[in-house]
Amino acid sequence: MATFGPQTLDALADQVVGRRRETELVVAALMAKRHLLLEGPPGTGKSTLLRAVASASDRSFQFIEGNAELTPARLAGHFDPAQVLDAGYSEDVWVDGPLAAALRDGGLLYLEEINRIPEETLNLLVTVMSEGELTIPRLGRIDAHPEFRMVAAMNPFDSVGTARISGAIYDRVCRVSMDYQSAEDEQAITEFATSEADRDGAHPQFTERVVELVRATRSHRDIRVGSSVRGSVDLVLLARDLGVLRGLPMDAREVGLDAALTALSGRVQLHDSATATAEGIITELYDQIMHPPEADDSEPTSDEESSPPGKGPQPRPVPGPTTIGS
Repeated sequence: MATFGPQTLDALADQVVGRRRETELVVAALMAKRHLLLEGPPGTGKSTLLRAVASASDRSFQFIEGNAELTPARLAGHFDPAQVLDAGYSEDVWVDGPLAAALRDGGLLYLEEINRIPEETLNLLVTVMSEGELTIPRLGRIDAHPEFRMVAAMNPFDSVGTARISGAIYDRVCRVSMDYQSAEDEQAITEFATSEADRDGAHPQFTERVVELVRATRSHRDIRVGSSVRGSVDLVLLARDLGVLRGLPMDAREVGLDAALTALSGRVQLHDSATATAEGIITELYDQIMHPPEADDSEPTSDEESSPPGKGPQPRPVPGPTTIGS
């Protein structure tokens, strides 16, 4: 198992697109033996970054999806009920959960959507972060390996089925905010994620416009939460395969628009006051960005310039006879 350090950053260079600042902050916190909270909308690379860190440092990675069903027993571990009847409560019949496993081998424990975890389960984590140990009734104490780290993540924009994180948690973690990547990074991610499925060669201009479309969903007046870069990846993949099925190029409107509606309509969340539908907004943005109306580059003639508003060119007056010397 390698320790966290500059070599970790070097190993991450080929695994994470962009995110240099956030990567440095995460690695520095892990070097300092701190636990972390990553805050950011979906699709901003939180789990990708942590998996890459675990791989670069050659340590185990325990992934836990936070939800209301995550009890302390599912997180820490449990005694096998069938064996307890024969052997009683002993270490031999204990089954490690993700938390106990990470504590023993010094792995990274990654808790996704920590604000969906029940309070009694969070209380278990508070003790582990404070004392570096886990005490199990009838089993005893499990001491944390010196390299054990806990990293939690949450989406601050999602309030459905979530709870407010207590000050006890915030006081025991370092917080790193992760916003959406730059347009250049999102295009690089989309091109990388769709390159293997590219049957007809690269379409950088199409991909660039797709990324622009997806980013536009984040600033539309009627959209509360826009799509992540995953929407760009899915849109490109869908457009490619749908074009094959229909015998049309992927950037044809009847192909690209259907792909956009399928890839993005479920990813955007509208404001409560919005009167438009998700499909209507995506169609509006698609036509603006992917198929903008072509500008008329023809120069108006002098007759057109002098025409009254709303009327066509006026006929030139026919000159009358000229009297010389008058």
